[in-house]
Amino acid sequence: MNEDVNETVKEIKRSFRLLMNGVASQSMRQKGVDYKINWGVSLPDLQKMAQQYGKNLELAVALWQENVRECKILATLIMPPGEMDETLAEKWIGEIYSQDLAEMACFNLFQYLYHAADLSYQLMKSNREVEQMCGYLVLSRLFMKGENPHGNRINEFIDDVAHALNSENMGVRHAALNCVNKFAELGEDFRNMAENRLNLLL
Repeated sequence: MNEDVNETVKEIKRSFRLLMNGVASQSMRQKGVDYKINWGVSLPDLQKMAQQYGKNLELAVALWQENVRECKILATLIMPPGEMDETLAEKWIGEIYSQDLAEMACFNLFQYLYHAADLSYQLMKSNREVEQMCGYLVLSRLFMKGENPHGNRINEFIDDVAHALNSENMGVRHAALNCVNKFAELGEDFRNMAENRLNLLL
């Protein structure tokens, strides 16, 4: 990490103290959102900071390395999607351990990657529940943009969802069910496929 980036990271971390929300931080800790440091800074405040720094690959990578909730979320906001290759995406996803960060990363960054569709299908088959969640979160966003799955991808999706809906993890079940609903909204044919093969009323 070059000295300028190092100093910027320090400056950003200092600024979190001014935006600290102790109540939000404590609430997240009680819900199991576990970071070394969690200032409870709101997403709108982090979005304003992201606008200030702009898209910056090197700064995003440096921020992600910090085990601080706000650093990681800010990293997802300033990482240029076009500069995040498959290797780096897999590395970041492998370092996500909370539903909170999974949701932020998928919404802020992963849905915009050039390989987002392939990534989502890969993640849905992961042994890690948080990665399965990421797969459904990303795919939900793609369906909302009107991206239709084709051919074998439809069967693959329905098969994976069938397993996810029986998961013991509530976050996985919720993400999968929401994804099925977005799939059904693509059109009547998609809705019928989901209802008939998953025995759901959507």
